[in-house]
Amino acid sequence: MNVITDHLSEFGHGLLLTAELTLLSLAGALVAGTVVASMRVSPVRVLRAAGMAYVEVLQNVPLLVWLVLAVFGLPEIGLMTGLFTTSVVVISLYQGAYTAEAVRSGINAVPAGQGEAARALGLTFTQSLRLVVLPQGLRTVVQPLGNIAIMTLMNTAMAAAVGVVELTAAANRVNLAEATPIWIFVTAGLAYMALSGLFGLVTGALERKWAILR
Repeated sequence: MNVITDHLSEFGHGLLLTAELTLLSLAGALVAGTVVASMRVSPVRVLRAAGMAYVEVLQNVPLLVWLVLAVFGLPEIGLMTGLFTTSVVVISLYQGAYTAEAVRSGINAVPAGQGEAARALGLTFTQSLRLVVLPQGLRTVVQPLGNIAIMTLMNTAMAAAVGVVELTAAANRVNLAEATPIWIFVTAGLAYMALSGLFGLVTGALERKWAILR
């Protein structure tokens, strides 16, 4: 256990960076996913096609490939950003594809009469979606969004491959110095488990609070 206490600051910094990377990526994914889901249910064919293309392309290429392309490819075209910022943007866009499908299922779960009533009151499609359908749709998919949050947390470990010193990278660096992988990676695994459990508790509380009784 001395190896853990001796390198507590490295683990703490990695855990903090993982939490920051996860929360920022989740916020970006929720924004991107909501926009794409709205495009996919739009009456405009071009927007529906663009939304579908976004989801298909992002989901069918591994996250690590996107990270490597962004980190090493963007500087080639003159776009210089930090590793952390690039990782947040890439993970946000990648997770946004999964978030879009979850949000779209929530939109489809809202009774059609809700949208029809909104349009009967004179609201446009955009207004009825923003004011009537989306608020209800998001409340019905709290649990799936919670699962995506945990998925995002796990996917932040991919950022270690491009140089971001989050929890996985910190654990690997400590292991290279101490060569005691069992204690080091068990500790890192427990940290990920604790964060996942926290997301689960928050998701459960929000689901109970925002549940729609029909």
